[in-house]
Amino acid sequence: MLDKTLPYYNIIMKRTSGTIVPSARLPEGYTFKLYSDGDETHWADIMVSVGEFDSYKEALEYFQKEYLPHKDELKRRSLFIETDDGKKIGTLTNWWNYTQSRRDPSVHWVGVKPEYQGLGLGKAIVYEGMRRMIDLEGDRDYYLHTQTWSYKAITIYIKAGYNFVENETFGTYANDYDKALETIKDKLVNII
Repeated sequence: MLDKTLPYYNIIMKRTSGTIVPSARLPEGYTFKLYSDGDETHWADIMVSVGEFDSYKEALEYFQKEYLPHKDELKRRSLFIETDDGKKIGTLTNWWNYTQSRRDPSVHWVGVKPEYQGLGLGKAIVYEGMRRMIDLEGDRDYYLHTQTWSYKAITIYIKAGYNFVENETFGTYANDYDKALETIKDKLVNII
């Protein structure tokens, strides 16, 4: 879950090419699945459950506008964690953003339903997502945008090889490095 008691600041992180990606291991009873038609409803449900969107309708409309026009890419880039009984409970999307004319591969919208957090699923989907991103894009620099509210996920991103960038950004994201780091430094004591 997001910690919305903190001030919101944008954080830009970058994984440089050549960084080792840890192995992704899901606990027994869970598997990785790629997007298939209709999974946008599961994506919206997951994103609302973690507080990224205020309503299911808002999340679904976002997905339909941003991702569904690229359905073939979705089927290669949108990853889910599924329980043995077929319930989708986590997601990550390997996508891209344009920084002027430069196309930057980036991780979008990572989330695991709250009742499944603490089982290592977030870590597993981030690691597996990175492995798949390398398969799709080659071993190059990757970006992600996150925020102070997601400080718990930041520890996973750091373990996956991402680092804070101080003066850089991608796409149209702001980079509030100084304010963000000041806000979360006590929460990341053993990490940074």
